[in-house]
Amino acid sequence: MENVTIRTVEVETQEIHYQLERKPVKNLNLRIRSDRSIYVSANSAVPTDEIDLFVISKASYISNAIERFNEMAKYKPQPKQYVSGETFYIQGRALRLQVSKSEKDMISSDGIYIFLSVKDPDNFDKKRRMVNRFLNKQCRLVFEEIIHSIYPVFEKYGVSYPKLRIRNMETRWGSCLAKKGIITLNKRLLEAPRNCIEYVVMHEFCHFIHPNHSKHFYMFLTMLMPDWKERKGLLERIYFNYNL
Repeated sequence: MENVTIRTVEVETQEIHYQLERKPVKNLNLRIRSDRSIYVSANSAVPTDEIDLFVISKASYISNAIERFNEMAKYKPQPKQYVSGETFYIQGRALRLQVSKSEKDMISSDGIYIFLSVKDPDNFDKKRRMVNRFLNKQCRLVFEEIIHSIYPVFEKYGVSYPKLRIRNMETRWGSCLAKKGIITLNKRLLEAPRNCIEYVVMHEFCHFIHPNHSKHFYMFLTMLMPDWKERKGLLERIYFNYNL
């Protein structure tokens, strides 16, 4: 891309490499990606020397962010093997998987355990598909229930009942396409406590009224959910690499 360059600045004895993209933005914007790369967007009118100084001024922030990503990588959940004893989280509750051999493939839960019965307990792909279908169904049930409970607040503002999409997203909990009436939620949000899921849904609903993260958006969100900061804080303490 012709508007993207790689630049390097020095901070004491350390070099910071960052990707600079020129685009029509008002402010200098810096973002640390999950792969630890550093991205900066700036208007073409801003001199490169000024941008370099901006990055240097953010050296401490950059270092802390990269350290957090490195720490997160240490505790990144290992791939599931779908064997008895593994833990899956639904609405903040830990459910233990129990695998057994059976003449019929079945999966169910009592809120404490996930019972997985399969003809061949060594068939990894079969177990993975069954558990994923179960979790996908739980996502749909939980997210739809919360959307249904929150919607009446927005119905009086003329908001149509939204369509729910569920996706695997690397860095976002949710998004909203206000003009199309779509709320998209991260599948992994199912793991979070219910009050955190409610916060994300409320946040996305508010974008039907205020599309941007303006002062009015946050005033509106606070009016409808006064403790949203506490809910957001809990979500960030559990999964600090996600955002809205």
